[in-house]
Amino acid sequence: MQGKLTVNRMFTVGEAEKNLFGGFVEHMGRCVYNGLYEPSHPAADEDGFRKDVIDLIRELDMPVTRYPGGNFVSGYDWKDGIGEVSRRPLRAEYAWNALEPNRIGLDEFVKWCKKVNSEILYAVNLNTNTPKSAQELVEYANFAGRGHWSDRRRANGSAEPHGIKLWCLGNEVDGEWQIGHMTAAEYGRVAHETAKMMKMVDPDIRLCACGSSTGDMATFGSWEIEVLRHLFKDVDYLSIHMYFSNRDKDLPKYLSVPEQLDSRLRAAVAACDAVAAEKRSVKKIMIALDEWNVWYRGSVVYAPEDRWQCGKPLNEEIYDMSDVLVVGGALLSMLDNCDRLKIACLAQSVNVIAPIMTVNGGKCWKQTIFYPFRETSRFGRGTVLRSVVDSPVYAGGAKFCTPEIQFLRTAAVWRQEAGEITVFAINRAAEKMEFSAELQGFECTQVIDAIEIANPDMDAVNSAEKEAVAPEKIAADRYSLRGNQFVSELKPLSWNMFRIRVKS
Repeated sequence: MQGKLTVNRMFTVGEAEKNLFGGFVEHMGRCVYNGLYEPSHPAADEDGFRKDVIDLIRELDMPVTRYPGGNFVSGYDWKDGIGEVSRRPLRAEYAWNALEPNRIGLDEFVKWCKKVNSEILYAVNLNTNTPKSAQELVEYANFAGRGHWSDRRRANGSAEPHGIKLWCLGNEVDGEWQIGHMTAAEYGRVAHETAKMMKMVDPDIRLCACGSSTGDMATFGSWEIEVLRHLFKDVDYLSIHMYFSNRDKDLPKYLSVPEQLDSRLRAAVAACDAVAAEKRSVKKIMIALDEWNVWYRGSVVYAPEDRWQCGKPLNEEIYDMSDVLVVGGALLSMLDNCDRLKIACLAQSVNVIAPIMTVNGGKCWKQTIFYPFRETSRFGRGTVLRSVVDSPVYAGGAKFCTPEIQFLRTAAVWRQEAGEITVFAINRAAEKMEFSAELQGFECTQVIDAIEIANPDMDAVNSAEKEAVAPEKIAADRYSLRGNQFVSELKPLSWNMFRIRVKS
């Protein structure tokens, strides 16, 4: 089987910015408590945060982290999480049937984000809190002047404003499962007033409006149009969520996730541009994919003995080799749509559908999906070149997807400051592929690096004791570079990355 990629220096998609490689921390299961925060752990720092987890988050290089939810935020009062920890209330948390001790709140999370070099994308509660509460939160976080809430921040130990510039106006408000669910008209109205009041405090903040929770919602499309009619002037981003599943055990269909994501992103952009056309505006609302991942194995229902407790395991998905191809492919879709997709947050960062797992009091370890995310985060930032792919195809069969799927999925990123092109290539065929890349308009000088993630067992997983899936160097006799023509052999069902030096 043969597959060919052609790119040209003159034809680009756009800039893949750092915030495409964000994370997500929700007060859910063991993400916060017994995850990133475990004061009794031997590796805990002076603030109770696990240093081994911090090291792995820094390795992923997640420049933005969405917080504090998720469904959690719809019943959350941010004021419960500030001030003297011993005086904070213990709350029953109804989104996940847990207890919330409020030992971690905004000020503590700001400290953690500084440790991992990340900025906060803060989701405000528009379901059970008020626009006034959101305004007060922005004052607490960002206001440099004197005022009740900015003075409270100073009294709580933060003399300087936190300077949070990215904010979500609620979470999945269209979902009937959500505490305080609203119609599009109801949400659009309250979100508009909230945005207005938040910007009275800090006019430089950037806001995300809630789009449809999934593409299967009955209101999908019409929700986006109605909401943006209210919020078009107020917001910079439309937030969408997308999770991927292989419940029916159909591997070829599962591997078409990148094309499914392409379709969803195009639909979100179309809704934004339709409202722009109605309003005779040249403004472009960008897309924030602020929840995404593979999610179909982990349970979202506690065992009876674990309900109404804190830091108990919930939704702990164990990822395998097939998920490497899907997560890696989704990242390539994000690169291919980077002209409008500007924020993406892998849900979640620790333990809960996460690339990093921990053992209470013990080790932390890297799941299989850790690696394609890490490599794309490191080497996928730059100018994305428009790909032309020639490859055999198969029938996809997934909803919202093109009927024919190419076995080869690629992306090429020109990292001008580094003087190199990163070529990503996923072979979705069960046989090896002779892969070639023609890099038109570039003077290529050498192959800097060539790595692959491949394991013939699609069920292979990593654990605290054993790592079965990880990147490996590709032997030099399996690839060559002649002029601007690169050739390599790709293993069956494999993820691959090649870094090629180019002259300026």
